[in-house]
Amino acid sequence: MESPKTTPYKCHVFVCVNDRGGTRKSCADGNSKEIAARLKEAAKARGFPPGEVRVSQSLCLGLCDFGPNVVIYPQRIWFQAVTADDIDRILGAVENALREWS
Repeated sequence: MESPKTTPYKCHVFVCVNDRGGTRKSCADGNSKEIAARLKEAAKARGFPPGEVRVSQSLCLGLCDFGPNVVIYPQRIWFQAVTADDIDRILGAVENALREWS
């Protein structure tokens, strides 16, 4: 195994898409897969520089009772109870983080 490296992204946005199949509340109950797809499209439309921002789906982030959850790393910014209406706000946080990075 190679030695650990730092992330290549200035902002990595994780959208929890964990689905517990109705046995307990999960982020998927709030259409998080659709939110992830729309967030990825909106991030691309904003034209962030290549390699600086990545939107990924993740499994459980541990707080599904408050989901859907979206987290931005390495900035440690957490959004809970996310809906599609929050996409601009999330990407605004990414833009702010990129400005602070510079």
